[in-house]
Amino acid sequence: MKRLQLRRPDDWHLHLRDGAMLRAVLPESRDFGRVLVMPNLVPPVVTGDQAAAYRERILAALPEGQPTRPVMTLYLTETTDARDVARAAADGLIAAVKLYPAGATTNSQSGVRNIERVIPVLERMSEIGLPLCVHGEVTDPAVDIFDREAEFIETVLDPLRRRVPGLRVVLEHVTTAEGVAYVQAWENIAATLTVHHLILTRNALFAGGLRPHYYCLPVLKRARHREALRRAAVSGDRRFFLGTDSAPHPVRAKEAACGCAGCFTAPVALACLAHVFEEERALDRLEGFAALHGAAFYGVEPSEERITLEKGEPWQPPAQLAAGDDRVAVFDPGFALQWRVIP
Repeated sequence: MKRLQLRRPDDWHLHLRDGAMLRAVLPESRDFGRVLVMPNLVPPVVTGDQAAAYRERILAALPEGQPTRPVMTLYLTETTDARDVARAAADGLIAAVKLYPAGATTNSQSGVRNIERVIPVLERMSEIGLPLCVHGEVTDPAVDIFDREAEFIETVLDPLRRRVPGLRVVLEHVTTAEGVAYVQAWENIAATLTVHHLILTRNALFAGGLRPHYYCLPVLKRARHREALRRAAVSGDRRFFLGTDSAPHPVRAKEAACGCAGCFTAPVALACLAHVFEEERALDRLEGFAALHGAAFYGVEPSEERITLEKGEPWQPPAQLAAGDDRVAVFDPGFALQWRVIP
């Protein structure tokens, strides 16, 4: 197959940052329709008013004619007001609330330390059908970093779902076979899968030296986990859908003594996905994963617009993009890109 037409995909997990970085990276999501925007700014987006203001900044930075539409989220804290959450949802301002365990990832310092303190908010979300997006890792330093997703599922997520059984949950950027199995075993839960976790294993972090631009959270895992993710992505199971977790950082912050976690995949996301699905002999299921399953979970209609992917001569994206006085490294998948979105 050399040409593939599908509904315009959505990205159900995207970091756009703010200011100069926002203006630099937003155009790179031009191939997507809806994008679910993460709220972990500094300070975080914790109220409906803050989400509205952030959406206006995104719309102001959106290039003319770009079809991308920001879908907002709120950052869950131990002081989040359930009434404000319900009001923002009723107004159509937000589509989800994001749970960051405090200290789990970038700008998560304001996250949740004691789950008991957010139960009233989660119960209200359950009543109104508002999804909770979860960064599913424990932060206990005694737990090996490669085991933190499985530990979170067992000790936090499963007890929480049993306590608030009506809560709709998205286990974001699933990285383990245990995470896949948990989602497959239950209703009322879904999972996003990233481009980089479908491609890389933890070996990539140390190939010929330390590779900071492959450092992300959750961290890359063993090959057997990547294979479980791939099987889920191409299975046709509507509980699994695309959330790139594209996360730009300045090169200076990635290549530091204590570097930032995140892979900026937006410019190459669909080209990489087509490569993966072709390897798995499942190009016919790419549209479901990228454009249909997420829309169904969030209760919106899939896009009526179409995009075309074409396979041709290898092409090379720019290694870096300018972002104000900084530069951002574009994700390198480690193979030649042959698929591209064409006008």
